[in-house]
Amino acid sequence: MVYLDFEKPLADIEGKAEELRAMARKGEGAVDVEKEAEALDRKGRELLDELYRTLDPWRKTQVARHPDRPHCRDYIEALFTEYTPLAGDRAFGDDHAVMGGLARFNNAPCVVIGHEKGNDTRSRIHHNFGMARPEGYRKAIRLMDMAHRFKLPVVTLVDTPGAYPGKGAEERGQSEAIARCTMKCLEIGVPLVSVIIGEGGSGGAVAFASANRIAMLEHSIYSVISPEGCASILWKDADRMRDAAEALRLTAQDLHKLGVVDRIVDEPVGGAQREPAAAIAAVGEEIAAMLDELASMSPAELVRDRRQKFLAMGAHSLAA
Repeated sequence: MVYLDFEKPLADIEGKAEELRAMARKGEGAVDVEKEAEALDRKGRELLDELYRTLDPWRKTQVARHPDRPHCRDYIEALFTEYTPLAGDRAFGDDHAVMGGLARFNNAPCVVIGHEKGNDTRSRIHHNFGMARPEGYRKAIRLMDMAHRFKLPVVTLVDTPGAYPGKGAEERGQSEAIARCTMKCLEIGVPLVSVIIGEGGSGGAVAFASANRIAMLEHSIYSVISPEGCASILWKDADRMRDAAEALRLTAQDLHKLGVVDRIVDEPVGGAQREPAAAIAAVGEEIAAMLDELASMSPAELVRDRRQKFLAMGAHSLAA
């Protein structure tokens, strides 16, 4: 288990419980160590519950970035069957930060697209830490075109700090690719549902999440810029990221109140990283519920619903 900064007291308690059990396995100690270990377990569970009931926006940001949270590949392997990936954008190459293809969800055909961060140093480098290049967004456009042509619902799984800002990406039309991917989301006449499973950063996330229905995991984040980037711009001090996280209103709870997201998916106590299988199952239930809501809508109604959803964001009535 990787412990975050604010979880250090919990790490001490759980570490001591494990030490006692290790002593018991070796036959050391004259006292009933298992009873002491169980008491520490209870204390640890109480502390875990307290910590996660009182998370502030910065701590939620840390949880959303936790390396042990389930990633896109984990969700696809657990929730989808007959997954057949699509590679390349037919223009430059394949982007490993974006994975997607044809699959079945609850035995019904669909298209699934998502950002993949990787789960160790080697895979994170291979997937560019989930930061997509233009070819990744153009691959997503290919998949959405295919979904529209064959009348297949689209499921997107968002987990990215943002689109890759490198020189090569800019030379190959990063902003144009993001804009066209966002536009494609708004054009397709099939159900489009999105789940923010970790980080939803800037236009790199919006390009996948311009959907009919958007859900967020309880401890995920979704914002126009990272707290560190916001603090650097506003205060010229990246260390004020806690203030920035508060100001950005990036938590699932804030965004649900603002009408940006439609559903919040509850996570196990301690976050999705503690019980990945339970978190993945909960996401699967929400995806099924969102698709059911849209199943009876015609292509024109789906497009109108999606466009109206985003046009209504931030609108205020001037009536007295």
